[in-house]
Amino acid sequence: MKYFAKIKYLGTAFHGFQVQPGLRTVQGELNAALNQAFGIPCRVTGCSRTDAGVHANEFCLTVECDGGTIPADKLPIAVSRFLPEDLSLFYAKECDDGFHPRYDVKEKEYLYRIMNTRIYDPFYYGRVWFLPRYIDESALTKMNEAAKYFIGKHDFSTFMAEGSDVEDTVRNITSLTVSRQGDFIDVKISADGFLYNMVRIIVGTLCEVAFGRISPDEISDIIASRDRSRAGMTAPAEGLYLNRVMY
Repeated sequence: MKYFAKIKYLGTAFHGFQVQPGLRTVQGELNAALNQAFGIPCRVTGCSRTDAGVHANEFCLTVECDGGTIPADKLPIAVSRFLPEDLSLFYAKECDDGFHPRYDVKEKEYLYRIMNTRIYDPFYYGRVWFLPRYIDESALTKMNEAAKYFIGKHDFSTFMAEGSDVEDTVRNITSLTVSRQGDFIDVKISADGFLYNMVRIIVGTLCEVAFGRISPDEISDIIASRDRSRAGMTAPAEGLYLNRVMY
């Protein structure tokens, strides 16, 4: 039987999603829990990779278990007692054998959370980027002005970590917004795919706009330059969440 499932996890103590020898990963914990629930080995295939420290509100995957007999609607309960507290499988249904959770994705949405206050709240440790320099409403407006230049199909190699070996660097960003809720600034970005560290570099660049180091109308030239050094810093991993996956 093949299941389509959704998980969420706090990435602070994980070395990313994909199995790595000797390291604690989301896929490794899932494999162990599913093997216990079914009593036989299962195969887990994820919709993407996430880096160490990155979180997920909705991460999609398939579970293949030859001879599996747990009804799909019972799977979240069956596996929950074998999962650690920072990982939850909250949805499952049967799916076609030909479905692939990575290659059939139409769009993904990421959320990046910034805690923009002078005094840090320890209850958000590892879950947000603590940025004490205040971003006021005029700076937030500039961030949204800059965000408009990212929307559309572009070569985003400027916003890819150096050393990445990806050949096709064209992606289509369909939405990018910046909003404030109290002490938190949320950056939401949707696209048909993302390059390595792309969201984190875009967020770092938007913060450079907020602080006046880059003007909003420079973004088009920065994208066209394909020069990583012209973009902003790479925002830290702890503020990043895979938020939604659309098929």
